[in-house]
Amino acid sequence: MDGDTLFSIGDLARRTGLTVKTIRFYSDSGIVPPTDRSPAGYRLYDISALARLDMVRTLRDLGLDLAVIRQVLDHEVTVPEIAAAHADALEVQIRTLRLRRAVLRAVAKRGSTTEEMDLMHKLAKLSDVERRCLISDFIDDTFGGLDANADFVDMMRSAMPDLPDDPEPDQVDAWVELAELAQDPDFRTAVRRMAQYQAAERAQGDTTGLHHDLTETVRDQIGRALDADIAPTSAEAAQILNTLTARYAQTFSRADDADLRHWLLTRLEMAGDPRAERYWHLLAVINGWPVPPSLAPVFAWFMEALRADTRQ
Repeated sequence: MDGDTLFSIGDLARRTGLTVKTIRFYSDSGIVPPTDRSPAGYRLYDISALARLDMVRTLRDLGLDLAVIRQVLDHEVTVPEIAAAHADALEVQIRTLRLRRAVLRAVAKRGSTTEEMDLMHKLAKLSDVERRCLISDFIDDTFGGLDANADFVDMMRSAMPDLPDDPEPDQVDAWVELAELAQDPDFRTAVRRMAQYQAAERAQGDTTGLHHDLTETVRDQIGRALDADIAPTSAEAAQILNTLTARYAQTFSRADDADLRHWLLTRLEMAGDPRAERYWHLLAVINGWPVPPSLAPVFAWFMEALRADTRQ
């Protein structure tokens, strides 16, 4: 019967597809020790050793090292425990490989130098917590200690980069650019200046928050002017400007006069750094959000119309 049959190393090799050299190594290592020896001193193995060898081959094919395999065979750990741990380890390796692939594709697309590629790889492999810390540090540095627009600061803190496990090259590229932007001293100074302006406005009684409806009105009114090629210094533009300043006066409970227009121009210039809009664009790309159309042409037209009006 098979239970009483003893096999030579050659028999095991033919049954398992492993080489004699490999089986001898497992035998010498004590992982699959011989059951007995022939009168001539050759190693012999029973059916249990054959089953043990099959298990070793399966576990090796799954990538487990010999130390772990020995623990399984000696019943120090169970196969399900090892499988779960190994699956978790493989998941980490898969995420790493996906990230490397995305970085390499971004490098190929961008035509990066060796130094840029190294920076991209270092930034891309930051953990979610490290990415959030980098952006949080930027917000703390620019808004910290100031009573700025609370709704705006909350919006900044809630919009964190969330790079997926399998990012597209454009997402890696956007994250690298965002990280560089958030660490740019000149950009930090500009945002700090805007935060100080918000705090000064609040100190003078402005307790309003975000003004999405007002922004939509500006986008709609000036968008139509741009489509119609209306110059910001024209008489038609003056009519549009009057409509918009009336809306701002209502929103901020101010008189619609020359002071309002000077104040509005200052407010728009303070928030008009194109890098601020770029910051939100990059976040949208990283997080897979819809990327809104740029408002830069709209507010450039608005500021030019205000300058023309205040020069009169």
